Amino acid sequence: MQGNTSKPIDRHPSVAGKFYPEDPDKLQQELTSLFASAVSKKCDNVRAILSPHAGYIYSGKIAAAAFNQIDARKQYKRVFLVASSHHISFNKAAVYCDGDFIMPYGKEIVDTDFGKMLVERFPDIFTANPEAHIDEHSLEVQLPFLHYALKTSYCIVPIVIGTNDPAVSKRIASVLKRYLSPENLFIISSDFSHYPEYSDAQKVDAATKEAILSNDPARLLTTLSENAKKHIPHLATSLCGWASVLTLLYMTTHNDSLEYQAIEYSNSGDVKYYGEHDRVVGYWGIVLSEKGTGNDGFQLTEADKEKLLDIAGTTLQEYCLHNKKYNPDARNLSPTLQTNCGAFVSLHENGKLRGCIGRLVGNLPLYKMVQEMTIAAASHDRRFMPVELEELPEINIEISVLSPLKKIDDIAEIELGKHGIFIEEGYHTGVFLPQVATETGWDKEEFLGHCARDKAGLDWDGWKKANLFIFTATVFS
Repeated sequence: MQGNTSKPIDRHPSVAGKFYPEDPDKLQQELTSLFASAVSKKCDNVRAILSPHAGYIYSGKIAAAAFNQIDARKQYKRVFLVASSHHISFNKAAVYCDGDFIMPYGKEIVDTDFGKMLVERFPDIFTANPEAHIDEHSLEVQLPFLHYALKTSYCIVPIVIGTNDPAVSKRIASVLKRYLSPENLFIISSDFSHYPEYSDAQKVDAATKEAILSNDPARLLTTLSENAKKHIPHLATSLCGWASVLTLLYMTTHNDSLEYQAIEYSNSGDVKYYGEHDRVVGYWGIVLSEKGTGNDGFQLTEADKEKLLDIAGTTLQEYCLHNKKYNPDARNLSPTLQTNCGAFVSLHENGKLRGCIGRLVGNLPLYKMVQEMTIAAASHDRRFMPVELEELPEINIEISVLSPLKKIDDIAEIELGKHGIFIEEGYHTGVFLPQVATETGWDKEEFLGHCARDKAGLDWDGWKKANLFIFTATVFS
């Protein structure tokens, strides 16, 4: 019997030069800028991310924030990319099995054998229809982020769902659920609300986000239906890839070991110079991770984070404008914000560091610590001139709330991207926040060596004779 001699047919870009730069160098530059300005890593053991798929100028920062959460040095067996078709309708999910994906920077290897297995074993659910992929942008735009963020080799399984039938999503989930394991990563591609005015988008997107975080497929379907019944002007959809998101929820519902976390939100109206507020598209970055992989017991609610950012922003404005310290009413603050805790405040201007000061040990209530560190980062970081009033519109504030220090004797306890380090040898001390390892791509030896030499003033190997401590950080901006 003759073997299969069909020649592979690679899929070439359809939106390079439109949604993202076609030139590899310019694409790399844009990704570097997006990741530098995006929310840093704040959760571990990620199983899936929900990322937007608009042009990078609109949703790139949110996508980078989502991709920042993956374990950059983990060796994934497969990366599943799931999206809903924008162009054709069919009652199955199309797996690309014909070849690889050609991108401006090179080739994304497709696990065609695995895709063919899905089609052969489950023909009522999966098809090898390449037409669904040829002009579909929603998977393509995710690949540069994946290529940039993941520092190890990987292969992809591209899947496009051709229907909005919940029953089909449930059948797809019944097969893919077995692959939602630590050895694989799932990327779900979807934007949120389409075309309402700015404030309506914020409300609709918040409701849809909460439905996803509930890990309840029925609640998501109900929320989408309720949003539609409100007859919000110009609202075409609350979630353009809802069949793909619903598929993930069918894979995770009733699994108490996993949890969804909202990472960052914006909509197209937030884009400087380009954003209009009368018709916008919403974007959320959401992560699915294993429970208990947060930051060692210290929990900040979303309301706590928003309040701290408000305090930091107002403090910075009052200091630059009037040289005064803002005094919030402590009676309106949660007990968590009044707990003594260490924190760092980092200021970024147009994606570049503009100041960073913090304290590892908390001898002040958290809200006061954030105030002190905000002023210090703006005026006392010796690497920079003090922040001027006219710079404020371009300043982004990032807060890192720290867990207590834990002394270690074996560097095997350090998890890059999760743990920050503190090195102490006599009067010499140095510290790196957890996100430094993610942002630089350093391995463990480089992480320790740079901290010892560049921060503590020791030799490169000075950490070997020093006291080593680790800590985690809840990072938000």
